[in-house]
This record gives sequence, C-alpha cells and structure tokens, in this order.
Amino acid sequence: MLERSHFETLDSADPLATLRDRFQLPTGVIYLDGNSLGPLPSHVPAVVERVVRQEWGSDLIRSWNDNGWWTLAQEVGERIAPLIGAPSGSVIAGDTTTIVLYKAVGGARRLRPGRRVILTDDGNFPTDLYALRSLAGQVDAEMAAVAPEAVSDAIDDSVAVVALTHVDYRTGRRHDMAAITAAAHAAGAVMVWDLSHSAGAMDLDLSESDMALGCGYKYLNGGPGAPAFVYVRPDHLTAFENPIAGWWGHRDPFAMDTRFTPADGIRRLAVGTQPILSMVALHAALEIFEGVDMGEVRRKSEVLVADFITLVEERLPGFEIVTPRDPSGRGSHVSLAHPEARRIMAALIARGVIGDLRPPNLLRFGLAPTYLRHLDIWEAVEILVDIMETAAWRETKGAAGPVT
Repeated sequence: MLERSHFETLDSADPLATLRDRFQLPTGVIYLDGNSLGPLPSHVPAVVERVVRQEWGSDLIRSWNDNGWWTLAQEVGERIAPLIGAPSGSVIAGDTTTIVLYKAVGGARRLRPGRRVILTDDGNFPTDLYALRSLAGQVDAEMAAVAPEAVSDAIDDSVAVVALTHVDYRTGRRHDMAAITAAAHAAGAVMVWDLSHSAGAMDLDLSESDMALGCGYKYLNGGPGAPAFVYVRPDHLTAFENPIAGWWGHRDPFAMDTRFTPADGIRRLAVGTQPILSMVALHAALEIFEGVDMGEVRRKSEVLVADFITLVEERLPGFEIVTPRDPSGRGSHVSLAHPEARRIMAALIARGVIGDLRPPNLLRFGLAPTYLRHLDIWEAVEILVDIMETAAWRETKGAAGPVT
C-alpha cells in the first residue's frame, strides 16, 4: 500500500523538480487541470508587458520588422517542433485548433483527390467532429466515424485522410500512433493527428506521420486561447495546398498581388494577421521546455498517473477508473466515473484541488509533469478520501465545477 513517504522519496529524486519554481502556482491550490488550461509561467507577464509598453506603445508599426513580429509564428513553431518530434522548419503557430485542423485535413484531402472518405473515431473531441463533417460537405467527401478500437480495420482504399486525436479528452485513452499511421500509409491514406492532449506531456515522434496539430494553452502553458500549431511533413510541403488562402501565406505578401501564390515551406500554412500578444505569451511560455528531456517528462507522467490510479484503487472503492491501466495506452490525465461527479468536483475545488468534469459523470485530473510534485498526488487523494468519508460533497447542493 502506498504511503506518503513513497511520494516524498520520488520528489527528492525528481530531475524535473526545479521546473515547478518557474510557474506562478497559487498557495493552497493543487492544480490538476493543466490539461484544460496550463498555469502561468512566472516570467510571462513581464515579457508581455514589455511588448505592450515598448514594442506596441513606442515602436508601433515598426515592430513588425524591428522586433520580429512578422516571423513570430515561425519562431514559435521552431520552439514547439522538438517537443513533438518534428524537424526544424515543419511547424508554424497561429489561428485556433479548429482552424488548423480544417487547414491540415483540407490540404490532406487535396493530396488524395480520387478518394472520398475522411475517417475519424466517434469518441473524437466534438469540435473536431464538427469541423471534419463541415469540411467533408464542402469538398465532395464524407466523414466516417467508427469506434476508436475499430479505426485500423476501417482504413481501406476509399479513405483519403485518417484524422484522429492522439489522447482521448475524456478518458485519457491513447491511440497507437505508430501502428495506425502505418495502417493509413499501407492503404494509401494521409495521416493527421490532433496532439492537443499530448504535446508538452510526453515524448512524440512525427517522423512517419504526415500532419499534426494542437493547441497552445494546455500542457504548453501559453495562456487562455493561446494560438494553435500545425505540422506538415517536409516532403509534403511542396504539394500541400492550403484550403484557406490568406495574405500571410503568400510568397510575397506585400506585393499585394490579387492572385495567390503560396509561400515556400511551412509559411504556406499561414492565413491572416496573427494575434501578436497571444503569440508573444506562448513564445515566452515555451522557454520552460528549453533543455528539458521530453523522455523524462513522459517517465514522470507515467509514474504520476500510475500512483494516482493505485491510490484510488486502494482508498476510493466507490469510483470507477476509466483510464487505461497500460501506460502505453494512455496520456497524462486520469478520469474517474461517479454518479455524483459534479458535486464531488465542486467539493474538491472548495478544498483547493482543482480538476474538472466531463458530463455526465466523469471527474478528470490532469497530471502535468512539469510543475506537479509527486506529493501533490498523495495530498489530492487524501482530500478526496476525506470528502467521501465525511460526505462533504453533499453540502455542495449540486454546484458545478469547471467543465471547459
């Protein structure tokens, strides 16, 4: 049976322990919701304030050239590339996750014009399903959604694109990226991965995948609504045609040519003027990962998740663990099912343990390796045990915790 000393020992030997000091974490809070919104890196406010006051306030429009605003989307992409196992020059930031999904899958569809099916799974994040279904209706295609475990068997020569979220937003179940990518390629399809619940929490390798995308506000800690990112394998870039043509993706934007000529390289994925203040915040936040071994990040994630699951099994028999037990089959969050999930989460938040909900009955806990201590896991479960033993959740009267 796990004891407090086990977690203290792990913390004393944690090679990532000093990263915690680089975040602004409120006193008295155990933050287990970084898979929805990462906490604030301590140095980011000063960076954003400098840009607001000096670059915007004094340098004005000269900042596009003098302060590098024009190339910031690519510079952010360069910081993200090593975190997702992508080569230099293959990632660019900007737009929202839904928009970059549309761009990636739309461009992938054009690479396979003789095929009509865009394949996904029916457990995908709803906005991905909305965007894929909408796109399919616009490009003479059809979206097919199958059970997650049936994806590989559903890939045949009618499939143009396989578009999946790597880690399930509800349960933490993880697709086998290498195996499904290989199955897609064997059938002649293009593979697109949504890494929103993966990037920043595990080591990734996109060398075989065709395209990928993800958000900047979860494990990358870029702030609410931070720009998304998109990756295109370098050998696809010449043929890739962005379905949303915009002046930032033009070869010579300031020529103001009325005919669109795509830029060389990853810049052809750009569309319109980017939100510089949000981009600056994400760019600064990514400094947290400089020099960090993503293999170590993943190893800590596996221990955090495994110990959380063990504690729940040992001490909280009223909860169903819906996250896979096999580390190779899960991401970095744990989901527990309970009929009173909403009131229990409200009680946890009142006690300083911040997780979130997924209707109808899932409590979700994001275990970010960069700033969580192992001891946080022990203390969070201690509080949950106390809430259940004292029935404190009954006092919340159905209050809602966060559901974002």
